[in-house]
Amino acid sequence: MNHPDTPLNRWLVVVGAIMIQLALGAIYAWSVFTARLTDAGGAYAFTASETAWVFSAGLATFALVMVLAGRVLPLVGPRRLAMAGGLLLGAGYLFSGFFGTSFWAQLLGIGLVSGAGIGLAYVVPIAVCVKWFPDKKGLITGLAVAGFGFGATIWVKLAGSWFGGLLNTTAVFDLPGVQSVFVIYGITFALLVLLGSMVMVNPPEGYQPQGWTPPVSEHGDHEGALDFGAREMLRTPQFYMLWSVFFAAGVAGLMVIYCIKLFGIDALEHHGITGAGAITGTAMAWYAIFNGFGRIAWGSISDRIGRKAAITLMTALQGITMLMTYHVFIYFGLTSGFVVAAALIGFNYGGSFALFPAITADYFGNRKVGSNYGWIFTAYGVAGLAGPLLAGHFKDAAQGAADPSVWMTPFIIAGVVCLVGAFVMSMTHRPRTRQPLGRPDAVQPATTGAA
Repeated sequence: MNHPDTPLNRWLVVVGAIMIQLALGAIYAWSVFTARLTDAGGAYAFTASETAWVFSAGLATFALVMVLAGRVLPLVGPRRLAMAGGLLLGAGYLFSGFFGTSFWAQLLGIGLVSGAGIGLAYVVPIAVCVKWFPDKKGLITGLAVAGFGFGATIWVKLAGSWFGGLLNTTAVFDLPGVQSVFVIYGITFALLVLLGSMVMVNPPEGYQPQGWTPPVSEHGDHEGALDFGAREMLRTPQFYMLWSVFFAAGVAGLMVIYCIKLFGIDALEHHGITGAGAITGTAMAWYAIFNGFGRIAWGSISDRIGRKAAITLMTALQGITMLMTYHVFIYFGLTSGFVVAAALIGFNYGGSFALFPAITADYFGNRKVGSNYGWIFTAYGVAGLAGPLLAGHFKDAAQGAADPSVWMTPFIIAGVVCLVGAFVMSMTHRPRTRQPLGRPDAVQPATTGAA
């Protein structure tokens, strides 16, 4: 079904979505800079907590601005909102590139300005793709956000090792390596988002893929048909249950993103392994690769077994993996164990970004998923503060000790939180609403089946 203001092929929207998400994944590459920023004899000499604050501020700003973006999206349209986000993302990196010699400048540029840009742009590909692909919500949401994880791999490897590593080989405008990379990345990110935004347009009203009709349940409705506004959604217990589970998954994944390099170096060097920096870079890359694959895989799995079952399984596996991570080094070999643990955590964490937008649409409706998911996504912002700061606190409390045992407690805390989240998810069910799409006069009974 074509429309003069829409792409001729809905898969072009997916390509544009991936381009945008590749740039937005920049925030996950932060750990490649932490070793240089925390080097006591280097140009910055930040504390572990300060680098955690930059990362956490970016995540929290990202999540909070997403709420605003969801409300603004229907007013300005997806293309303009994505473009604004891309320009803001690039501007934050450029600012930190030229003026980021201090912690406060990097907090402002990377943490606040770029975080806001990510928040504006991130909601667009998800909201648009769900409308174009109501028949493949799990898979297509996974594809739409997979670029976020894969993008982190690209930016980590470009900065750290590919072609000698931009951190080692560049001095743009005679700036130090970290700031030079910020300038290069700022320009690159803005261009990628601007290009991807060209195909960010909604399908015509009432669009359905050719040959597909929404399946009707025994209750007379179907997943995604029930139309909740944000206020109505916020009055349901399901919102708070989903929020808490997303928070649990976020605490684990974001803590590891922040500390994977610091933790890995401590563990590997403590056991006399040389080349710790290169090994941790490899682990970071595999984390990001599996983060991307996890989004596609878990999204596809959820289309088969249901969103509720998929989220319960994914969160439980994440909890078990977090509890095992410290001991994986001992029982399965430090180098291989470290990389495997990083990949598994990335795989499970990445799945959250396919499953939670899809279950938001299932529970609260396809039409307002951009606005509603923004509220669910605030869990990610809170987790972005809690996870990295949890790891940074225990590292700083050890007064710089390189003994990897200082990291065991935050891993245990995050693992237990995930297991609690899995239990909460197992107790959820789809809510009811008084206004199904197309049947404003109907009253729906509560549904109790798994989504």
